[in-house]
Amino acid sequence: MAFDLTEKRYIRETGLEQRIARIVEPVANDLGYALVRVKVTQENGCTLQIMAEDADGRFTIADCERLSKDLSPVLDVEDPIDREYHLEVSSPGIDRPLVRARDYRTYLGHEAKIELADALEGRKRFRGIISAVGDDTVTIHLPDAPRDTDPDHVLPLGAIAEAKLLMTDKLLHMAEADQEANPIDAGDDVETIEVDSTDNTELSQEVE
Repeated sequence: MAFDLTEKRYIRETGLEQRIARIVEPVANDLGYALVRVKVTQENGCTLQIMAEDADGRFTIADCERLSKDLSPVLDVEDPIDREYHLEVSSPGIDRPLVRARDYRTYLGHEAKIELADALEGRKRFRGIISAVGDDTVTIHLPDAPRDTDPDHVLPLGAIAEAKLLMTDKLLHMAEADQEANPIDAGDDVETIEVDSTDNTELSQEVE
């Protein structure tokens, strides 16, 4: 299946974050990137976090810089945040958020933590193994489910507020295998850059 840049995302975002996502996504798509997440936090006064990825689920420092360069003037014009803020552009990372059906398919058999927007049969939080993915559902297997209860829970993707992978040896081994199969230059392992909204100068670089 071709990489769909605009495949529906399933994630809870505030009204402001949704507005920013509508601004950011076309810019990212034009560069061949898929938007993963938009998050506004109170860190450093105010920080706008933009998470994106390429068709392989990766995002190097060069990708971060490229997207940041194209985003800054668009955000300046649209001005969605009414105060000074830091723009932080980053990759999803190893223990990444799961926001699209393809993310769950990619990580079948891996452990994840899922929170629903509203309780399903009295429960909102699930931690277990991704065991199946349908067109609009994901099945999570709970290893610690009480005896005489069904350990498999089928969750509607549309009901998911937040989901992310949990760091495990299996996930690390997968990441290491990907790194060996698709090596990147030593200078490209920086995956986050931060830009000051007032002058668009780079503030810092964080190495994973």
